[in-house]
Order: sequence, then structure tokens, then C-alpha cells
Amino acid sequence: MSTAVDIRDAVKSYGSVTALHGVSLAIADNEFFTLLGPSGCGKTTLLRLIAGFETITSGEIRLFGQDIAGLEPNKRPVNTVFQAYALFPHMSVIDNVAFGLKMQGVDLSTRRARAGRMLEMVHLSQFADRLPAQLSGGQQQRVALARALAPAPKVLLLDEPLSALDLKLRQAMRVELKQLQEDTGITFIFVTHDQEEALTMSDRIAVMSNGRVQQIGTARDIYEAPVNRFVADFIGETNILQVDVESVSEGRATVTLPGGHRLTCPSATATPGRHALSIRPERVTIAPTGDLQATVERVVYLGTDLQVLTRLADNSPFTIRLQNAARTAIPAPGASLKLHLEEGAARLLAD
Repeated sequence: MSTAVDIRDAVKSYGSVTALHGVSLAIADNEFFTLLGPSGCGKTTLLRLIAGFETITSGEIRLFGQDIAGLEPNKRPVNTVFQAYALFPHMSVIDNVAFGLKMQGVDLSTRRARAGRMLEMVHLSQFADRLPAQLSGGQQQRVALARALAPAPKVLLLDEPLSALDLKLRQAMRVELKQLQEDTGITFIFVTHDQEEALTMSDRIAVMSNGRVQQIGTARDIYEAPVNRFVADFIGETNILQVDVESVSEGRATVTLPGGHRLTCPSATATPGRHALSIRPERVTIAPTGDLQATVERVVYLGTDLQVLTRLADNSPFTIRLQNAARTAIPAPGASLKLHLEEGAARLLAD
């Protein structure tokens, strides 16, 4: 598979402030790639460098092998969908979608036919003659997507386009966005701070913090095998315990948990001493005998499951999740529990 976007040692500075510190990543053609991280991590800055809205301080940005760092934004074969839809309020929906084609000099009949096909793709054909103000927020977002897709860019950049939508609509749009990407074959680069958006749509994810890429991988890679404490804590919910690594042999470490129980877990780099260990709440069960002793503090009803907040023997907070089923026994506050860790649940984290 060819590389659509190749970023090499990208640095972006604003005076004495460095927003990106030598970022390198390669995004494949026809990939849904997500830049994920908290506000201020550099993800939108990186997107703006690809779009040409910011100039790179040092490093390279290549699009299908071509160095585009010196190209003006309108000369780059990319389009951007912003958080604010930026539709033209005086134009009909179909004229909004056709606008980019008009700027390219495409004739009227061709651009209206192309715009019509884009509206079919986003299920808005019946609204072609309406003004944007006559549409819901979700419909306006679809128009913005159709407008960005109409000129058939090689790469589509999406800067938190779902953040203004309500929960149900965001969930529906995630499915539609992924389907659009697969149908068009265009490389999507999606920026978000929402972990669930990233996990549900992406072929691969780059987790960013403080202007650096912390980890790149599939949703499963990132969630199941975080490389450091930041990634483990930012992606989903996890318990992070301080444990003692006693020994490391053949890629596995023997660790001592709070309360004294020992277990082994994969580790290629850990050395004997104090380290952080990540355990996902859903990988823990209540059992007659277990790896950890815990006392229940609170049970939170979440609909699909139950969140049980506990304290371990060393007073560390520890959360478990139980499926909400008729057979599930709900522990009472103050109850003493034995917790069993599923095989492979524990992950040592890099310092």
C-alpha cells in the first residue's frame, strides 16, 4: 500500500514556544487515520501544517512523494472539514456543495451533477434547494462533508467535525464517516480528543501529548497494549498500580501486586524495581479466590454495566466493571471482595 502523507521530523515553533517536537509518521493511501489527544497536544497544529494554513519550522511533509511544504493551501490536493461548518448562508445546499468545483472552473452541468452525487452519498438529495439555516446541525455537517468531497481531494482533513453534535447524532455520524471513507477511497485524517470516536472509526491512531507522538497503532493495539502511562490513562478507563518488578526473563516480568500476590506479564524493557502497571476494569472478575483484596466503596449504575469503585489493601483506588445482567450479584458498599485478573490483563508501562 502506498504512502499518502509522509511527515518527517516536523517541528513547529511560535517564537519561544514549540508546538510540535520532531513529529514523524506515515499515513497510508485509503486509510482512516486519527490524531488523538487532549487540547494543546499539537494535533490541530499538525493538521494545519498538512493543509498549508501554517508553515513548518523544520522537517518535511510529503503528499504521495511530493514535498508540499512550500505549496499554497489552494495548490494542495487536500480539503478540510472544520468544527464550524462554514457553509455559505445565502447559497442553497447544492450550490454550497458545488462551490469548490466552481472555483476549479468546472462547467455548470458537470458540477451540479457531481454535487448531486455527493448529496446522494450523504443522504441529503431531498434538501438540495434548501438554505443551510433550514437544516439541522447534523444535516449541515453532512453538507460540509459533501462540499469537501466534491472536488475529489486525495486527502480529506477533518478537524473535530462532530464535536458540536449531540451524542446520538455523533454516534450515527461515526458510522457514516467511516462508510464514506471506504466508499470514496480517499485518505481521511481525523483530529479528535474523543477516545470513543478514535476507537470506533480509525484504521490507525496516533496518540499525541505535548507536541509529540506517544504511540501509533490500531485501536486494539492502543487499547490493549499501551506503551506508557499517558496512553493507558488517556485511552479508555484503566487502573494504574505501583508494583514491584522482581525479575525479568525471556520477555516476561514477575511483579508483586498490592497485598503480596505475584503474577507474570509481558515486558521487553522493564528492569527490577518500582513500575506502573495498567489493568482495565473489564478484565477483572469477582471470584472466591483472587489476585487482589478490595473493599467496595460505591457502585455506579451505567445502564449496560456496573462500575464498582473499590480500595485495595494499600488504599489504592481500583475500579471494576460488571456486565448488567439479571444474574449479576451487586456488591454492597463495605463488602470485602477477592478480585481475579484475567490472563493477559496486566500491562507494565514504560516510565
